This record gives sequence, C-alpha cells and structure tokens, in this order.
Amino acid sequence: MHTKLIISKLDNQGRGISYYNNKIIFIPNSLPNEEVEVEITKENSKYYEGKVINIIKPSLNRVLPKCPYINDCGGCTFMHLNYTDQIEYKRNVVKDILKKYCGIDENVKIIESNKDLFYRNKVELKIHRNTYSYYNNSSHDYCDIAKCLLANNTINEIIDYHSFMNIYDGSITIRTNYNNDLLLVIETSKFEFFNDPPENVVGVVVNGKTVYGNNYFFDYIGEYKFKVSYDSFFQINNYIANEIFKILNNNLSGNTLLDLYCGSGVMGISLKDKFNKIIGIEKVKNAIKDANDNAVLNKVKNYKYYAGDTSEILPTINDEIDTVIIDPPRSGLNDKTLNDILIINPDKIGYVSCNPITLARDLNILKERYNITKIYALDMFPNTYHVETVMILEKKDV
Repeated sequence: MHTKLIISKLDNQGRGISYYNNKIIFIPNSLPNEEVEVEITKENSKYYEGKVINIIKPSLNRVLPKCPYINDCGGCTFMHLNYTDQIEYKRNVVKDILKKYCGIDENVKIIESNKDLFYRNKVELKIHRNTYSYYNNSSHDYCDIAKCLLANNTINEIIDYHSFMNIYDGSITIRTNYNNDLLLVIETSKFEFFNDPPENVVGVVVNGKTVYGNNYFFDYIGEYKFKVSYDSFFQINNYIANEIFKILNNNLSGNTLLDLYCGSGVMGISLKDKFNKIIGIEKVKNAIKDANDNAVLNKVKNYKYYAGDTSEILPTINDEIDTVIIDPPRSGLNDKTLNDILIINPDKIGYVSCNPITLARDLNILKERYNITKIYALDMFPNTYHVETVMILEKKDV
C-alpha cells in the first residue's frame, strides 16, 4: 500500500516520523518537512513502518548520497543529510534524551569527526557465496558490496581483492591500523587456506585459531601505542578516541583510577600522568593481556588488571578509589555494578557511552549523589545516527 505523507521530525534512530491512520509511522531515509510517497512495510498494534518510494518535495538539507547501497544496506542512516545537520541532530538527541529521561537540561558540547568518510578502522561483513555483504536494512537479506565508504581504504582494498581466500559462507571482521596492516578474523563452516596474501595482511584468525601470522597488531591513538588482539575492543574512529582522551585528561586527576570495562586499557593508560595507580577490569582475557602489555609499552608505573566479570571482581578490590571511568556496552551498567560504584563513592566519574538511553537510565541513580559538570557528544560514527557521549560527574558536597 502506498500513501503520501509529510515528515514532522526525526526519532533518535534517525528515522522520519509521520502519522497514518492515527498511528505513528517510522520512515528511514526521510527528513523533516519532506513530502514523500511511502510504502507501508509493517503494521504493529501501535505503529507502522514504511519505505520511501518517491520524494515529492525534498528537504533543503538533503544531499545526494554517495553510497550506491543507500537503499539496501542498513549502515549509513544519514548519508542523505548534510554533515552540519547531522552534527546538530546528534547534539539535540543527547540533550533531548537526557532531559526527557532523567531531567538533566544542560549544555551539550558537540565534537565533530575530522572526516565523515573512510574513518572506520574495523568492519564486520557477512560472506555469502564467496561474496562480501552487509545485511539489508531491517532484515537478514544480503546486500553485496564492493566498497564501504565508511571503511578505511585499506579495508576496501582487501574487500576488492578477497579472491586469495576461498570462503563460501560465514563472516569476516577486518581490522586495520596506522600502518595499513590488516588483521582478518573469520568465522566459517569451511575454510580453504589462501595463497600469497597481500604483504600488509599480518594475521588471520579462523574460528578462534590463528592460521597465519599473529592474532594482534599495534595501533596509535594520539601519542599512545597500543597492542590490539583480534577479539579486543578498540574504538573504531581513532581521531574521536583521541578527543575522548583529551576530555578525560582535562577533567580527571587523583591518586587511584578504576577503569571499568577497560578493554585493552587504552582510556586508563591515557591518564597515566594524572594518577599514581591504575586498576582495570575487563571480561575478555586477551584484552587484559593486551592491557598489561600496553601498560609496559606506555611506561605506566603502577597498574593492576583483572580478567573477569565486573560485577564479580569489583567487590573484591580493596584499594581506595578516588576516580572511576566507565565505558560499558550499549546495555549500560547492571544494577549490581552501579551499586558497587556507589559503595566505592569516588570523587569523580568519567562516563563514556555509546547509548544515550541507557546512559540516562544510569544517571537517574548517579545524579542523586553526583553533579553532572560536563556533557560532550562526539561524532564517533559519521553518516549514522549513533553518537558517543562523555560525561564528567563530581560528588556533591554533603
């Protein structure tokens, strides 16, 4: 069924919002004030979902998407919106969510990426009949690609030249670094080894086993050098990661720093000159090995890293902690970890989040004891609706 609609605004996932048959309808790839012809693709008891068939009256802020897969791939939700307006949208999303869900109405400083294309140092692709693909928007259908405009060009070169590997189906994670080295991580039911890989392929891991080279490489964020294992978390936009370092360094200092969900230790290590001791907790064992190596690489004098679940290890730490930094998964903090942080009662907290909704939920608890002194929205993911948020919290005077 097709219908003509006027888009009123965007939701926090970058979808256009209109109304049809007295119910809200979500329409990707549309912008406020546009008149569009829409195909109804899904009906729910409370809402509809639609697909743009024709743009009758385009927004003045609309630009021609550079990606040929824009209508099929679900990745670039905002390539049809000029970058200035993307930035303003993300600042407003963070501000509106914080106000709506936890009553915080403060200034949000936005930090742009240094580039809006070719910024990703990591992509995850599906392999379907020896072809590299993303999933189609809102489905598990395949969108075959030859190039991703968000990915570093070194990644695109290996996508274009993947014939040296014979993989019929599965998935591949491609990581690259400052030196254009490539680390390939493959999951597949059948793998036939490759011949003559490009010289910059430094490692291949198949189904958790290293079959070529190493299962790690090194990368830089700003002045810091880090070892990154194949399954360790590492921010995908090095420029914005360095901006996070700067924010934390400008706002946090003390004696003992607790780095929760520390991954390879990168954020805590960036604060090595601001604290006398760094303690980190991370459940991925390879990441903790990396964190220990990275502490040595960056000449951290006093550190201790724990491998395990945060909620289990945190109560066993007896050090007097004055500052905590947190970079949890999209689900945010669980109740136990949140309570344990309140028991530790640090003077300051640096909260880094990729999900403003769960951040706002956690702040509803933390704001009873802490003042929110700084809020930053950082464009870690240009041309998508995702936004990174960094908040500085300081303990209230009793």
